[in-house]
Amino acid sequence: MALLAGDIGGTKTVLALIDEAQDARHPSHEIRFPSDEFDSLEAIIAQFLADTQATVTVASFGVAGPVVNDRVEVTNLPWLIDAATITQTFGIPSVFLINDLEAIANAVPHLQADDLYTLNSGKPEDQGAIAVIAPGTGLGEAFLTWNGSLNRYQAHPSEGGHAAFGPGNEEQIELLRYLHGRFHHVSYERVCSGIGIPNLYDFMRDNSRFDEPDWLAQAVAAAENPTPIIVNAAARQNIPLCQAVLDLFVDILGDEAGNLALKTLATGGVYIGGGIPPRILPQLEQPRFLAAFQRKGRFANLMADLPVHVICNPKAALYGAAYYGLDSQTL
Repeated sequence: MALLAGDIGGTKTVLALIDEAQDARHPSHEIRFPSDEFDSLEAIIAQFLADTQATVTVASFGVAGPVVNDRVEVTNLPWLIDAATITQTFGIPSVFLINDLEAIANAVPHLQADDLYTLNSGKPEDQGAIAVIAPGTGLGEAFLTWNGSLNRYQAHPSEGGHAAFGPGNEEQIELLRYLHGRFHHVSYERVCSGIGIPNLYDFMRDNSRFDEPDWLAQAVAAAENPTPIIVNAAARQNIPLCQAVLDLFVDILGDEAGNLALKTLATGGVYIGGGIPPRILPQLEQPRFLAAFQRKGRFANLMADLPVHVICNPKAALYGAAYYGLDSQTL
C-alpha cells in the first residue's frame, strides 16, 4: 500500500508519500506547495504524482474546513474538494477527507516529548478526554475521547473557532463593540488567529491607547498579511502597541482554550497547535496565559490540574492525516 497524506491549508499544502512498511513520520517523499498559486487540490496532486511517479492506493487529507458528505469547501481558499472527484481523477480507490484539526488531534497520541512544550504539567487522567485548539491562519478546535472497543483515542472535529466571541473583561467588551460594526458575526477566529491579529491591532490603534510609529503604519498598510509584522514588532522590537496586541491575543487564547477544556472535560490534557503558538512561547510562558485559562470561577481548581502543552512540531497535521489513513485500513 502507498498512502498519500496531505495537510491542506490556506497558506500551504504539504503532500507526503508513505509506503506500507513506513511510519507516518518518515515519508519517502514530501513536498510543500504554496496553496494560493494553484486553483485546486487536484492540480497539486497531479504535480506531486508527476514528480514522484508514485502509484497511490489510499489518500488521506486534513483540510481547513468542515467536511460534509466527503466534500469540503476550504475556509480560506476558493477550493471545493470532493473525495469522489479525486478517486475518479487519479484512480485512488480510498480517499479520506478530514478536518485539519481532526488531523492534528489524530497525531496527538503519537507525539513525543520533543514535539511538545509544556506550559502546565497538571495531573493527567489516563484515558481522559483531550482538547485541541490551534490558532494558525484561522482558529481550529477538536477533541479526542477514548474508544475502549478500539483500544485507542478517537478524534472528533468541530468548528468551535467560529462560535461567537464571548468577552472576558471590560477591554474585551470594548473589542466586541468595536468589531461588531465591522463583522456580521464576531467569532473567536476574528480575534484569535492569524487573520484576527490585525483586528486586535486596529482596535488598539484606533482607541488611541498606544502610538503607532510611522514606519510600522506604512509596513502594516503595505503588507498583504500584516500579522507577521505585528508579532515580530511585539516579540523582537518591543513596540508597545504590538506588545499590547499580543497580550490581548494571549488573554483570549487562554480563555477560549479553557472554554474548550471545560466543554470536553479535558482531563487528558489540552494541546495548543497551529503556527502562531510556537512563535510566541515567551508570551505564553508569562502568567497571564494560564491565569486566563484557569479563570473559570468555581472550576478554577479543576483547571489548574489540566495539563497544557504547545505542539511545536509543524508537521502534526500531516502526520495525523497519515495516521488516519493508515488506521482506516486496519479497521
